[in-house]
Formats: sequence, structure tokens, C-alpha cells
Amino acid sequence: MYVTGELPKVDLVRHGETAWTINRQHTGRTDIPLTERGEREARELRAPLRGVSFAQVLTSPLQGARRTGELAGFAECAQVDPDLMEWDYGAYEGRRTSEIRAERPGWDPFEDGCPGGETLVDVSARADRVIARVRALEGRVVPCAGLTSPPSTPAACISRPLP
Repeated sequence: MYVTGELPKVDLVRHGETAWTINRQHTGRTDIPLTERGEREARELRAPLRGVSFAQVLTSPLQGARRTGELAGFAECAQVDPDLMEWDYGAYEGRRTSEIRAERPGWDPFEDGCPGGETLVDVSARADRVIARVRALEGRVVPCAGLTSPPSTPAACISRPLP
């Protein structure tokens, strides 16, 4: 598909700290609340996003992402999008990478997947659906999600034009 005109700018928000991010446990579908620090991190996102007009605000249905969006100032306008859920880790849900690699040396979710969970193709298909919906919009968009990133990464906002 050929796209003309200016592409939307995406302000991607990662949820704040949870008990499982502290312990470096893989969190996919387990609905875990933010810690006090996670709530503070989410509130700190208000200042850099204040005054910015967004065409749409999307959030994962899981409470960490929803609460981050609320505390960042998007309680009134956030729309739940199940495609923004984190990777379904299946049998590896709640486990640490070190524990998994003790059983499966060299395990890499991008290469090896997760028994009973999603494959990289599954996750990519969800991401592609979100990107297609965002590309159809004019203006800035905020997806609030868990994202697959190092488990200790705090709430953050990354602003980039969508390629």
C-alpha cells in the first residue's frame, strides 16, 4: 500500500512498574496492578504530554496500562484495544528468563516462542493491525501498552513519526 501525505506521530507509552517488573517476571496476560512507584511514574508522564492534542488514545485492557493512561491524563478518552495486550507467554507466564533458560538454554521468545502462548507471527499480526488503524488517522496517537521490553523499564513515553 502506498501512503501519501504526512504519517501520524505516535507517542508510545509503556506502563509503570508492577510487582512482576521488579522481579523480572514475564507478564503477558496476568492482570497485575501498578506499584506505588509505577503510579508515580505514570503521573510523571502528565507534564510532557500536557497540552498535546491527540487524535486517539488506545490502551491495553490490562490494568497496568489502563491505570498508566488514567494517571497520565487520558482517563476520559482512552479506548481499550485488545491488540495492545502484551505477548502471551503461555507456560512461561510469571517466570524469569533465567528460570526458562535453565530448562531451555539459549531460549529467545522471538526465535523459540512460548509453549501454549503466542508466536512472534501472532504478536506481529496484532501489531500490524494497530499500525494499520493508526495510519488511517490524522494527528497524534497514544497507545498505552505493556510492550515487550526489559522488565525493569519504567513508564516511559516515546514520540516518533510512524514509518
